[in-house]
Formats: sequence, C-alpha cells, structure tokens
Amino acid sequence: MANLNQNSISIQAFPVRIIIPVALTLILFIMTIFGLIIPLLEKNMLEGKRQAIMHLTETAWSTLSLYHEQARLGILSEDEAKANAIDHLSALRYGPDLKDYFWINDYRPVMIMHPYRPDLVGQNVAGFEDPAGKHLFVEVVKTARENGAGFVDYLWQWQEDSARIVPKISYVKSFQPWGWVIGTGIYVEDVRGEILTITRKLTMACLGIGGIVLLLSGYIIWAAAGAETERLYAMEQSGLREKQLIQADKMSSLGILVAGVAHEINNPATSLMLNAPNLKKAWDAFTPVLDTHFRDDPEARVCNMTYLELSKRIELMLSAIQDGSARIKGIISELKDFSRPTGARMDHEIDVNQVVEKSLDLTSAIIKKSTHLLSVTYGHDLPLIQGNFGKLQQVMINLLVNAGQALENPEQSIQVITRLSDRKDFLTIEVTDTGPGVAPRDLKKMKDPFFTTRRDEGGTGLGLSISGKIVSDHKGILEFFSPPGQGLTARILLPCI
Repeated sequence: MANLNQNSISIQAFPVRIIIPVALTLILFIMTIFGLIIPLLEKNMLEGKRQAIMHLTETAWSTLSLYHEQARLGILSEDEAKANAIDHLSALRYGPDLKDYFWINDYRPVMIMHPYRPDLVGQNVAGFEDPAGKHLFVEVVKTARENGAGFVDYLWQWQEDSARIVPKISYVKSFQPWGWVIGTGIYVEDVRGEILTITRKLTMACLGIGGIVLLLSGYIIWAAAGAETERLYAMEQSGLREKQLIQADKMSSLGILVAGVAHEINNPATSLMLNAPNLKKAWDAFTPVLDTHFRDDPEARVCNMTYLELSKRIELMLSAIQDGSARIKGIISELKDFSRPTGARMDHEIDVNQVVEKSLDLTSAIIKKSTHLLSVTYGHDLPLIQGNFGKLQQVMINLLVNAGQALENPEQSIQVITRLSDRKDFLTIEVTDTGPGVAPRDLKKMKDPFFTTRRDEGGTGLGLSISGKIVSDHKGILEFFSPPGQGLTARILLPCI
C-alpha cells in the first residue's frame, strides 16, 4: 500500500515537474525574443538605414561635384551647371515605392529644390518650424556649417501627404563651392513597420512552438502514467523532440536574419548599379577633353601616375564597380530564392549542372576559407532529371559544407564532378574531399539520424539523414566511399527522365 501511494504521489508530481520547466523555458524564450533580440534588431535596422541615407547623400553630393567641375572646366556656365544639377537630383527617387527623394537649400537658408514642397522653393525657410517647434532648416545649416555633414532629427510630412506628420531622420552635407546643403532622409515609421511585421511573425512562431511543446508535454505525461519504463521512454523522446525544436528555431531565426541582411545590402547595391553607369557616361564624356589637355604633355602625372595609366586604371575601376554591384545583386537574389519555402512538387525538369553551380555560389565563402584547391567538372549535354530543384540544392549545399569542414588545411582539395553513368540511365554527382576520411565502422552509420562525428563542434547528425531521404524521394541513391587515407567521396545517383 505504501508503495502504491508512493507511485501515486510520484505520478501526481510528474506533471508539475514537467510543466514548471517547460513554462519557465517558454517564458525565458519569449523574454529573450521580445526583450533582447527585437530591440537589438530594431537598433541595427535603424543604424543600417542611417548608413544607407548617408551613402545616398554622398552619392548625390558627387553629382553636384560633377556639374561643378563641368562649370570649372568651362563646359557649362555656372548657372547651367546648377540648373542641370537641380533637374537631375529633383528627378531621383529611391526606396521600395520610389517616393524617397533629395532636397537642396542654401546657407541663408533659402529652399533651392524640394520635389514634394514646391511652395517652399525660392522661399527663406529660416522660420520654418516642425510641429515640435524645431527650426529644422536652421538646424540643417548649423550641422552642415559646423561639421560639414551629419544627421538631423525632426518631424516632417509623410512623403506627398502633407496632412500626416511623422518622425524623420535626415543626413545632410554641405557643398561649399555653391553654398548649398543637400540632404535626404528616412521615416522612422518605415523601420517600426518592419519591426512590427517581424514581431507578428515571431509571435505566431512562439504560439506555434508553445502549442507544440504543450502537446508534447501532455503526451509525455499521459505516456508516463502507466509505468516507470514508459515514463523514462517518454522523457527520452521529449529530450529528442526538444533538440529538434531548438534546431528548427535556430534555422527559422537564421532565415529571418539572412532575409534582413539581404534586404539591407540591396539598397547600397542598387545605389551602385544606378550610379555606376552614370559615372561611366561622365568619364566617357570627359575623356576627349582630357585627351586633348594631356596630348602636349603625355608625361604629366596625376595621382602619381601618368594620364595614360590613370585613364586605363579608371576604366578598370568603373568596370569593376559595375561587375561587383551586379555580383552582389545576383548573390542577394540567390539568397532570397534559397530562403523561400520549398514546395513539395517533384515533377520539375532539372539541370543538375545548374543545381551544382548555384550551390557552389551559395557556399563559396565556406569553400574558399577551407581550401585553395577546388576543382569542378561539369558533364556536357547531360539529360534532365525530374524532381525538386530546391531540395536537391539543399542536398548539394550539405555535401559541400561537409566536405569543407572535413579538410584539415587549405592545401587539401575538394573535387566536384557531374557525369552520365556508363549505362546512360543515371546522372552522377560526386563530391570528393582529401581530408582524413571516415572510419569503416562509421561509414555505414552516416545516414542514421543524429549520428555525427562532430557533435562537440555543433553537429546535429540530421543533415545527411535528411539528404538521404531527399535523394530517395527522387528515386535515387546517396552513397559514401572512404578508401583509407584518401578522404571521402559522396556520390548521388539520379535516374534520367
């Protein structure tokens, strides 16, 4: 009887022992998300926006410098240069809706150009106050005079809606040759709106995770009520599921951060792509004038180089800027494509060479850090296969990352090969590294869930298990070979259409 009572008390206390740790874990998780991560994310996003408008203002300032130089060289009169600069900058728009703009005022301050407030153009705006009573244009001139450039906080109308007044942060910079101040700004509401969207998504994720945890806890309590053996088994399953939830949460957080980083990089990349062609056109226009100027003195040096050397160097730099900005946009596009949810359809026609190529692009930073010796051989005229591009890309990325992590120094190599099998009924993808390889006793376990030889380094043992399942869903085979002392080869066999 005493033993029965003891078991009864143990069973009654068991839910409490589960609920309290789970509740505390959820509370700590939610407090971390909403008390630390979201405020930090908002701060970083706002700082990123501030840096973006600083770079945009400096780019617009360069436009003024360009027209001033044309006036100095006599190509245009000063009045024509100013008019052209005003026309050029008044037409510039950026931002998601192409409604963000630049304005110009002088030191008096008189408004020189404002796309959304033409009523202020030509007016002395020294007495202009925002709803909080700040003489914002006086503050703009003061910042430009004292520091050359800087940020100014104030209240301003929402784009073209003069009835809506919101907080705004602008970056202004002095253009001393003409006594002008040029600036552009961001609305704090934009950042708050993005944070609100992220908060809503995180709230739904927290509710979902909380519901799953509660369901799992209920199942564990029910399963443990029968006997001690079942209770221990249920606890073991709970621990396993907890690890899976933590890993899923990490991947979800990583996806949000990657999307945010891609979004922030997109603005300066767009600025580069917009302005690089203009710089190229300007240089092409200057070249005949400079050629004539330096024809009589070919040895004259500019920036410690002859004019001919400088001309070639500038051509290369402009090409590099254009190529680099296009490369950044391409990487951002690939990150966004990869981070989108993958559908379940398996009936797409796929070029395996494209799968390998895009996977190498996304893992290039890891591979370059791991090895100086990457060899890629693409098979020619390979037939298509049927399946899911995103899922096969997930497998390739996992194999490439594993290969990079297996290397002990950058002098070891990675080799990737795509080819058609001898019987021409299967496509083969091989990823080979020259690391230490895998012991024969471990080779058979590589696709087992949670088996990993790098647990101390953060490995979960899920990557190859999931990869094996994806290849199997494509009616293919994922196999591994590790001759003693010759590294590891991962081979994917996929049936042709």
